[in-house]
Amino acid sequence: MGQVSGGAITPLRAVSAPELHDLYRRLRDHYGPQRWWPAGTELEMIVGAILVQNTAWTSARKAVDALIAGGLLSIAALLRVPERELAEVIRPSGYFNSKARKLKAFARLVAEEAEGDVHGLLAKPLEELRPLLLATHGFGPETADAVCLYAARQPTFPVDAYTRRILGRLGWVDERERYETLRALLVSQIPAPLFAEYHALLVRHAKSTCKKRPLCEQCPLLELCPTGRREVGTGAVLSPAPADWND
Repeated sequence: MGQVSGGAITPLRAVSAPELHDLYRRLRDHYGPQRWWPAGTELEMIVGAILVQNTAWTSARKAVDALIAGGLLSIAALLRVPERELAEVIRPSGYFNSKARKLKAFARLVAEEAEGDVHGLLAKPLEELRPLLLATHGFGPETADAVCLYAARQPTFPVDAYTRRILGRLGWVDERERYETLRALLVSQIPAPLFAEYHALLVRHAKSTCKKRPLCEQCPLLELCPTGRREVGTGAVLSPAPADWND
């Protein structure tokens, strides 16, 4: 674990670009291109990012589909529909009353900041868009960064529980580290054009292999991972080759 000093947690050490490149290459070669987030439009992606909070994507997907079926997947419709009715439509996502308020808050943001045009909001630069989202009910840093990255295609990196789990098991960070510290670390070491694909690969790996109870024997990162190698009783971790993000 990282060291705790005066209530602050510090990373185990500085994660190097070669290590992050090796991780990316192994995940890419194992899983192939992800081309994620699973949504048809930018608004659908944003709504999904709100509805998936504290629930599984399968449940969030049911709620998104219910919004589409009810003709409610537009800013105008989200502004118009009564909050209680909206909550019933998105009931499959869980925490539906709270999430209805969040959807309403986002719709008001688009109306106030971009005259109801989602694309107008997403066209704002990252240094303007991210603070607007963070000031809106329902948007913590992770959700805001997911929207900025996948919907607005802006250069930021969502630090979710999957990212923390994988990097923590690799021994590269303390899983309890502050969000902004980890985000800054990743943004500084990974080429911006790869942010979305890199994050998507981490999500895929955490869901497929590096689960809460990891499947270490079949893990494509086993050669890099001290946690996995202890689990299966194998030898030392390999050192990464120099990073070449174009390979």
